[in-house]
Amino acid sequence: MDTDFSIIILIIATIIDYLISDPSKYLHPVQVMGWLIFKASNLIFKFCNGKFVCRCAGSILCLLLVLASGFFGWTVSLIKYHFFPLIGITIESILLASCFAGRSLRLAAIDVLIPLNTNKIDLARIKLSQYVGRDTRNLSKKDIWRTILETISENSIDGVIAPLFYAIIGALLPYTSSLTLALAYKASSTLDSTIGYKKEPFTDIGWFSANLEDILTWIPCRLGVLTLAILSGRPYYVLSICNRDGDKDLSPNSGWSESIYAAILGVQLGGKNIYDGTIKKKPLLGEPIKSITFTTIEKALVLTRVCSLLWLGLGIILIYIKNTR
Repeated sequence: MDTDFSIIILIIATIIDYLISDPSKYLHPVQVMGWLIFKASNLIFKFCNGKFVCRCAGSILCLLLVLASGFFGWTVSLIKYHFFPLIGITIESILLASCFAGRSLRLAAIDVLIPLNTNKIDLARIKLSQYVGRDTRNLSKKDIWRTILETISENSIDGVIAPLFYAIIGALLPYTSSLTLALAYKASSTLDSTIGYKKEPFTDIGWFSANLEDILTWIPCRLGVLTLAILSGRPYYVLSICNRDGDKDLSPNSGWSESIYAAILGVQLGGKNIYDGTIKKKPLLGEPIKSITFTTIEKALVLTRVCSLLWLGLGIILIYIKNTR
């Protein structure tokens, strides 16, 4: 019965994520995490002084939220065994789907692409500013294309591939569940995106969160790169580009995630970006063989979907083998 539950929950969660984006009218786990992070970080700013104290407080905040999220997921997973199986499976599937960002990522890209394709550049810039941290007010059409693809390539790993990886691992490990590890990873990812900035005032309180997310994403990122390289049909060439460019970025994962998509699609990512009025030049990744177009973006989204489906299939096989031994 364990096998049926784990496999069913993974499949239902994937289907929910494919069909339904994160609903804006209902409370989302990330919203709860964000609220807790906001309140806790304000307390740290108010009562903690000094680099060491802020780092300790930020580390405690990170560990508490990650562990609490995982414990909440584990508790929810007990419902299907000890109370009402159907209700437990339903709740767990919905919560697990909230950890995946496949459809949300696609809809965000389309939201910007629609005005961009009709040459409504100003509207495309406004739409894009809702999804990225960089200044979009003066971006050219070419830069908007690049920004969309960079956002897809990076978020495909930490928003789709990595949560699925931990959901599968959670189903394979004893005394845990898919939701346990997926929610714990989602908490780490949310902490990184809210306070994990390597600039003031978050340099110290977000130090541990940023590093933990880097560590947790490292393995699924490399496995995702390998899977995508195999899917490209040119694994040696694609991996050679990744090996050349992946470590150019300061982030141990985003450089690799962007490099793999750039290599497969034959485009170049990176270059000049503006954050809060400050110009930052990111390293150039990939080769400028082709221009980035709507077709390029669509291919990137398809690559992410196929990769996640392959991982889902492999995960189902491994869970089935584990529970039938």
